Amino acid sequence: MNEKTFRRFLELFLREMRMPLQESDPPPMRPLSDLLTDDEVEGECLDLCLQHLYKYNCPCSLAAALARATADRLLQTDLSIHHLNKPVEEGADPLPQMESVKLAWLVFNRLFEVCCLWMEELPFRRRPQPYYETSIHAIKNMRRKMEDKHVIIPDFNTLFNLQVGTEQAYFGVFDGHGGVDAAVYAANHLHVNLVQQECFIQDPIEALCRAFRATDQGFVKKAKREHMRCGTTGVVTFLRGRTLYVAWLGDSQVLLVRKGQAVELMKPHKPDREDEKQRIEALGGCVIWFGTWRVNGSLSVSRAIGDSEHKPYICGEADHDVFPLDGSEDYLILACDGFWDTVNPDEAVSVVSDHLEENTGDTTMVAHKLVASARDAGSSDNITVIVVFLRDPRSPLLTAAGHVPSICVTKARIFTN
Repeated sequence: MNEKTFRRFLELFLREMRMPLQESDPPPMRPLSDLLTDDEVEGECLDLCLQHLYKYNCPCSLAAALARATADRLLQTDLSIHHLNKPVEEGADPLPQMESVKLAWLVFNRLFEVCCLWMEELPFRRRPQPYYETSIHAIKNMRRKMEDKHVIIPDFNTLFNLQVGTEQAYFGVFDGHGGVDAAVYAANHLHVNLVQQECFIQDPIEALCRAFRATDQGFVKKAKREHMRCGTTGVVTFLRGRTLYVAWLGDSQVLLVRKGQAVELMKPHKPDREDEKQRIEALGGCVIWFGTWRVNGSLSVSRAIGDSEHKPYICGEADHDVFPLDGSEDYLILACDGFWDTVNPDEAVSVVSDHLEENTGDTTMVAHKLVASARDAGSSDNITVIVVFLRDPRSPLLTAAGHVPSICVTKARIFTN
């Protein structure tokens, strides 16, 4: 993707934006939470930018670069003038807060400024990166509300301006319960917390676990301030070069497909899992049957971000694993329990294989097909599916000499619903 493509996007995007916003204008999007603290600004800004740019089919690397530049400009702004003068409740965390609508107004005006500057002189040059063509689909299904959130960052280095030699990518699915707030918070802040860990460069998996812990602690404090009672499961995959790092809480899951075969990467946290049951009972809790196995008769997962009223039985410590990649891997499927409860791994692989064969390797609607298969199999829950291709499905896996080719392809596309 060259400079001409980027300039063409900027030209069309600026024409559509109709900016800058005036004080009375509603922003194109706003954060789902009503109030924000200063330490939430970066995550919220990046999320607003990426969501809005992806909506206009912005190339993912350019979207990451624009989001980073916008966040940097915003973080250099004195936000204290926008803080609310609110009395602090007794025992509450006295952090200054601002209205999310005000932040959104600031974000989109900064994004507009960056796009105008880059139209005159484009400072961003796309670096080669691994092949991560990505298909996403998410539906509310038969539930009253959509409580899932997902994150796709194929160009992690650009989003955080990381000057490292190895390319990195990040994908996550968060399945909220009791409301969407915990899922939104985790989706917006876990990757920011990841980069902020001191051990991020040397020990990514430890950094991931610490990021889950920090995200849990941050949301518990927010929930207390804003009187929220909810939680979220989460599964995150972090790719650094030829290594896959996986961390998770609860029953959202990721599956690796290698040479057309499903490879189990993790075991979900369910209350009836023997080690989880023993942990809960050792803390004085119980696991009982109430339509399904539940912690203290309430939640059907045993680990989650949030759910402060159920801690320590609902644990905020993530499980994790590390997997070396050799180039024979086809793709990853990340999905919430609304998918995995009705579609097993082999069935998921069959759906993807059939679709690719019928459509000559076109991945555009792969996630839609997977979501439809779960719905047709009886799922009534929210369903979110992300398929991350680790190599080009239109290319044969093996060369004529029988060697595994490199997965490094300078291309990344994102397909959303």
